[in-house]
Amino acid sequence: MTKDNKTLSPSEKILASRRTFLRNAGLGGAAIAGSTLAAPAIVRAQAPIKWRLQSYSGAPLGAHVIKPQIDAFNAAANGEMEIELYYADQLVPTAELFRAMQNGTIDAVQSDDATMASPVDISVFGGYFPFATRYSLDVPALFNYYGLNEIWNEAYGEVDNVTWLSSGAWDPLHIFTVNKPIRSLADMNGLRVFGVPTAGKFLSKYGLIPVTVPWDDVEVAMQTGELDGVAWCGFTEAYEVGWADVCNYALTNSVTGAWFGSYFANTESWNKVPPHLQQLYRSTIDQSHYYRDVWYWGGEAKLRVEGEKMELTSLPAEEWGQVVTDSEAFWDEIASASPRSAKVVQAFKDYAAVMNKAGYPYR
Repeated sequence: MTKDNKTLSPSEKILASRRTFLRNAGLGGAAIAGSTLAAPAIVRAQAPIKWRLQSYSGAPLGAHVIKPQIDAFNAAANGEMEIELYYADQLVPTAELFRAMQNGTIDAVQSDDATMASPVDISVFGGYFPFATRYSLDVPALFNYYGLNEIWNEAYGEVDNVTWLSSGAWDPLHIFTVNKPIRSLADMNGLRVFGVPTAGKFLSKYGLIPVTVPWDDVEVAMQTGELDGVAWCGFTEAYEVGWADVCNYALTNSVTGAWFGSYFANTESWNKVPPHLQQLYRSTIDQSHYYRDVWYWGGEAKLRVEGEKMELTSLPAEEWGQVVTDSEAFWDEIASASPRSAKVVQAFKDYAAVMNKAGYPYR
């Protein structure tokens, strides 16, 4: 054991070992680009296509949820195209991402629909929709086998100059607080938390107050008392970006098992990309979905059990049962908003019914 290893905390050892696994497994951009996706050297008669992509995520998180994909694409594009990567709020505020992409200020976006204020009736389902999922694999299953791909294509097909490309899973939703532990629903009352829109709307039923600040300001806002905590992510992310260093408590009850995130492009920019580079971009998106599934899944349970930075709390079973029951009314409320929203909610219900009937290991 090296001197450096002896000084690592338990959570630091977990994070370091997972980063090593991902590198050795060939999940990083360089490994992908250097293998099957690499193109032969060619002589080009024109300048490379240039794109600007902005992610919802800040730089520490972006190192995992977006940078490996962009690095892989740029290397494999072999000089024919280059994507410049920007993190949360670097070019435009996150809430303005959609409009900036639509008018061509930026060429592409990685975000959930709700956080970037997509003007579609299904935007409420982007991010964390209460109890729609329990595990990360629920997301691709819903999109590929329960009609969500078709619904998202239809919705964004009605919007000028924006092309939806793909959705994937991120981490589950937990609530992390600085000085106020949550041991009952009453403890949520008055807590000011940074969080995603839909989950925040649902949790406000119990007095939680969603607060929006720039992503890079969240940690300072918790230190100064402007925020009481975050309802934005799972354990992997809280440890990776440093929020676990500020928060003292973690609520183990998960409102949703996985976040819905998507890739979008300005349609005019997308149509200027030749088919082989469009396919390369889609392939690296798929690689990114896989990377995140492994990265998040590998950390959630281990950091929850072995991470030393936060005290775990849980709601009483009867109170948590009430939250689950309340989510059913929330689903019906959202379904009544539009026929297309009703289709999404029905897909959630159909999927849940199949999973429950399938039993172990599904539900």
